[in-house]
Amino acid sequence: MFHETIIDNLRKIMNERRLTQETLAEYAGISTSQMSKVMNGTVKLSLIQLSNIASKLSLREIDIITYPEIYVPKNKQNTEDDTEVMLQLKLRKDKKDQILKLIFGNNDIEILNR
Repeated sequence: MFHETIIDNLRKIMNERRLTQETLAEYAGISTSQMSKVMNGTVKLSLIQLSNIASKLSLREIDIITYPEIYVPKNKQNTEDDTEVMLQLKLRKDKKDQILKLIFGNNDIEILNR
């Protein structure tokens, strides 16, 4: 089952990137006939071959396994919450008040004007 998932994902990648089995075989470092056997399930793809393919495709091995999803380690998830954006504008006082009201509403403008 695991091997079938990898082969199915390799097929998807081949189709999306318009690659041939010959090209994939070259990436894996095996013959075209050997790659044909891999793709039809007769021969299993080795981890080294998978690694070679991933490298040539500018992917990680795990990304081929989880394709089209990209694996994100747990400690790297939810980094959007840590994103900080700074914007500096030079405005006249009347324009500054308008912009702050637009962004924060009427309630928060008192805090920012202190």
